[in-house]
Amino acid sequence: MTDPRTVAQPRKPAVVGLLLMLTLLGVFPIDVVLPSFPALSSHFGNPLSDIALSVSLFAVGIALSQLLVGPLSDAMGRKRLLLSGIVISGFGAAGCVLANEFWLFLVFRIIQALGCGCFVLSQALIQDLFSGQEQQRLRIFLVTCGGIFISVSPLAGTGLQGWMGWQGSFLAFIALAVGAFVAACCLLQGAGHGWQTKRLGFIASYRNVCSDFSFMAYWLISALAFSCHFSFIVISPLVFIDQLQLSPQAFSLALLGYGLAYIGGGAFATVLSNRIDSHTQIITGLCLILAAGLLMLGLFSTIDLSITSVLLPMVVCTAGTTIARAAAHTRAMNIFPEQAGTSASAGSVLIFVIGGSTSAAISLASLDLQLTLALCLITLSLLGITINQLVQRRHRGLLPG
Repeated sequence: MTDPRTVAQPRKPAVVGLLLMLTLLGVFPIDVVLPSFPALSSHFGNPLSDIALSVSLFAVGIALSQLLVGPLSDAMGRKRLLLSGIVISGFGAAGCVLANEFWLFLVFRIIQALGCGCFVLSQALIQDLFSGQEQQRLRIFLVTCGGIFISVSPLAGTGLQGWMGWQGSFLAFIALAVGAFVAACCLLQGAGHGWQTKRLGFIASYRNVCSDFSFMAYWLISALAFSCHFSFIVISPLVFIDQLQLSPQAFSLALLGYGLAYIGGGAFATVLSNRIDSHTQIITGLCLILAAGLLMLGLFSTIDLSITSVLLPMVVCTAGTTIARAAAHTRAMNIFPEQAGTSASAGSVLIFVIGGSTSAAISLASLDLQLTLALCLITLSLLGITINQLVQRRHRGLLPG
């Protein structure tokens, strides 16, 4: 049987385009709807707290879906499961547009989330369809683009809200999902079937990957790096709108500028990937995050809160996050290549849990938000460095098996 990683050279740009679309669909539905909260509240006659509940339920739905998607894709193949997920997510989005009661809107929002869980398969598809340095470069590229998508989604949501009302973000999602469905049908020829693997049961699959210390450690490093970025995104409205009194439009533009910093971080990570090994890349990325935390702490102590005093350290953090996550992803995914789907799901759920709990802790902290974020960057980077050193010591045989 043909190795699925032997993608014909002329098809590679198209496959990368599909992976990019899956990355966009994985983050787009959460942040793009934020500017529509007031409109949704007015339409359904429910308070803003109820609308916020829909985002929480959506996140929970994605996490639960991802737990199932990985092992299922290892058993039945990526393509069929991905196409099914796209259809389910599109159906859920369409139901949200047509819903005339809030409870019905919540039901379809959860259905959309369950379908969106399939987009975690982008990591497994990289493992299936590419090899060697291509995997590393692709992960750097997708991490970079994912950060940009998260950052610009509120701005896109503002535009869609002004153009088509609150339904605009769901209609845009449906259009993107249709494009992804067509692309997946044309480009994925039995992806995930080339490994001739033993099909483990659901629990056994997770037990197999999660019992490996290095696998969990590398995904934990990736989760810690992502938490630094995600925590900033979550508290950014509190800092820029509540404290600095920016308008929603100015806030969206500030996040757009932050998102553009991911391009520089991705370029830097690409250069490093060709010059140093992945272990050194992880250390370099985490040290940049540590430097960002120390810079933010210094700015907090010396000058008043401003856009610059927050964004400048976060630009440095962005470069570190991009470098560390891509290298840690590749190391983790290479441990169980025959269970790429389960590996991707386990890592994604870990990232979701740690990112969500960290951002919630920062939001609820009694300290100043800028100070709390600075301490968070310092703490998470030091924890990541410690974990990475433990992995390296184990690989050298200095720790028991």
